[in-house]
Amino acid sequence: MTPVRLERGERLAILTIDSPPLNLFDRPLIDALKSAVAGLAAEPPRGLLIRAEGRVVSGGVDVELFHGLTPDDGSALWTELLAELVEPLEALPAPVVFAAHGLTLTAAFEIALACDLIVAARSARFGLVETVVGLTPSMGGTQRLAERAGSGRARELVMTGELFGAEQLERWNVVNRVFDDGELDVRARALATQLADGPTRAHAMTKHVTRRFRDGGIPAADEATRAEAAELFGTDDLQRAVETFLEHGPGKATFEGR
Repeated sequence: MTPVRLERGERLAILTIDSPPLNLFDRPLIDALKSAVAGLAAEPPRGLLIRAEGRVVSGGVDVELFHGLTPDDGSALWTELLAELVEPLEALPAPVVFAAHGLTLTAAFEIALACDLIVAARSARFGLVETVVGLTPSMGGTQRLAERAGSGRARELVMTGELFGAEQLERWNVVNRVFDDGELDVRARALATQLADGPTRAHAMTKHVTRRFRDGGIPAADEATRAEAAELFGTDDLQRAVETFLEHGPGKATFEGR
């Protein structure tokens, strides 16, 4: 059995982690995720939902992966995970939703932070607990937490190594929406489908502008808006949406991602 399943619909793709009992990030799971993300980057869907099967989203990284590593080995591993998993996922030109139904530790949490939206069950818990083995998160989790919640909260999550509930992280702007446990899967799929049915090219531009803001603040985001956002006027989707708005009112356009 493969530890990852990728299902592609007409618009929405669903990537499911399924490596029982704990969905640990070992070498087979990492390689399967890298392969799936490479396929998505080569042929992007209009929306992506990442979810997991089992009692937990993930118990974190299989610590055996770290055994005997030298500093050079560690640098190569972090470079691999950032360059071949986190950054390509973040760069997908479509909305990406991560759904957490239970405990979400270390690498899985860092994957979630590379997504556009995080939705969670009310009982879900999250943690960057690398301190237990003398590490700090190295798949971009610390800085992406700081982007969402501020650097003080990022230091708190990482340095304490504690677990934090979904509702608390929603208050801190890390989790976007919290649903009752029994509703999470249906609500997450509905949200991801709604985004996938929307103006894909506009969503991609939104992601681009917010990345420029993260990298260079408001001046960089303003420059991206001036230089690139007007390209949307050349898309079929915008032209059709304007025409249907004028003829029928808002909310009547059907977007095709063109």
